[in-house]
Amino acid sequence: MQLAQALRIRPKEVVSLVGAGGKTTIMLKLAGELVARGQRVLITTTTHLYAWQAAQSGAHLIYVPGQPLQAFTDRLAEQLDRHSQCVVSGPLEPDTGKVSGVPAEVIADLAGSPNVDVVLVEADGARGRSLKAPAGHEPVVPACTTLLVPVVGIDVLGRPLTGEYVHRPERVAQLAGVEPGTPITTQIAAAVLTHPQGGCKGWQPGMRLVPFINKVERVQPEQSNAALSQARQLAGYLLACAWVEAAAMGAAQLPDPVLQVHGRVAAIVLAAGAASRYGALKQLLPWGSGTLLSQVVDTALSSQAKPVVVVLGHQAEACRATLGRRPVIVALNPEWAQGQSSSVRAGLAALPPNVQAALFLLADQPRLGVATLDALIERHRATLAPVVWPEYNGRRGNPVLFDCSVFPELRELSQDVGGRVLLASYAARAERVQVDDPGIFLDIDTPEDYVRATQSSQGG
Repeated sequence: MQLAQALRIRPKEVVSLVGAGGKTTIMLKLAGELVARGQRVLITTTTHLYAWQAAQSGAHLIYVPGQPLQAFTDRLAEQLDRHSQCVVSGPLEPDTGKVSGVPAEVIADLAGSPNVDVVLVEADGARGRSLKAPAGHEPVVPACTTLLVPVVGIDVLGRPLTGEYVHRPERVAQLAGVEPGTPITTQIAAAVLTHPQGGCKGWQPGMRLVPFINKVERVQPEQSNAALSQARQLAGYLLACAWVEAAAMGAAQLPDPVLQVHGRVAAIVLAAGAASRYGALKQLLPWGSGTLLSQVVDTALSSQAKPVVVVLGHQAEACRATLGRRPVIVALNPEWAQGQSSSVRAGLAALPPNVQAALFLLADQPRLGVATLDALIERHRATLAPVVWPEYNGRRGNPVLFDCSVFPELRELSQDVGGRVLLASYAARAERVQVDDPGIFLDIDTPEDYVRATQSSQGG
């Protein structure tokens, strides 16, 4: 996966990179991807860049504070029209071999130019280390930033918390609440990256926050990739921070630099209907030690999906009672009689704003496997596909995962159609996961279906 897709780069995005472990490499790689997409990219810094790094772009302009900004913006537009990307920095500092930064308020003016599609800002320095905590004067994050990307190198894990591996180790130890020299763990790295005086310093409400875990190389098979396993664990800790939108991981120097993107994937169980075809409320039919509904909810709760939303409507209180004290979000759908689309909308409305995808489960699929749900989530992490569905022997089944980019279309659905009407329009971009799970087909519409399903579950 490319960085532009993993970070969900939007028009007029202003991306500020902070932290340590490969910020400049990520920035230049992302710039190349965006240019290849036909976008015009301004690359700049509020701190420093090596002169040789600045020279890698198609053009390089020096901004001197006090010069007429309109004339400079006109020169920038000319360079972007010619080269599609341009570095803007302060003057060269001969003693260091670096170019100085641009005032943060100037970046806002440059970002507003109609010739600039995306702005990439190196807003921090780390002296080549893989983890850092900022001093009082850093980072310098422009207020116009729309996406903040704290970076860490996975190779720092297991190393002692010393200056050999960490920039400002005493500050890292203070933020993480550990002693200097302590072996660095995923918990320590996550504590620093999500700390308001660490990787989140400079973040403001309204900015998206997507940490990047760098130096996670591809290894086959994936099960033997210790760095990937550590990165996944670190992503889990990062997502415990409510303002983290997602955590990307990979190796910036590779042609396809992103291995996975971990975001919050919810499960929405649609259980609001009256089951008119069955003739009774099938959600409450006995299954095992519970009901059909509780069985499906337990499957969702056992998966990697979090949170689990249960949409109730007809006989909502009776259905709620069968859920007991299960840790779910109950969404009431007073318009359940209007069809499944109303339950889709109710489920989406109950989601926290930081959810990146949702699995839609039917309440009458009691034999659905947890491994199937997790396989769909894993495929989404590797692709960020708009739609992911399971197939058994070449046939599509349920549940279906929808990326958050599709949520607006799901909200526009009407009548008793659910999300299946969108599957044809997204077929070319959908990901198909082959599963050994015939439970993706089993739903219970009639008493005969229920008898067959219960006999099958008992080995009959």
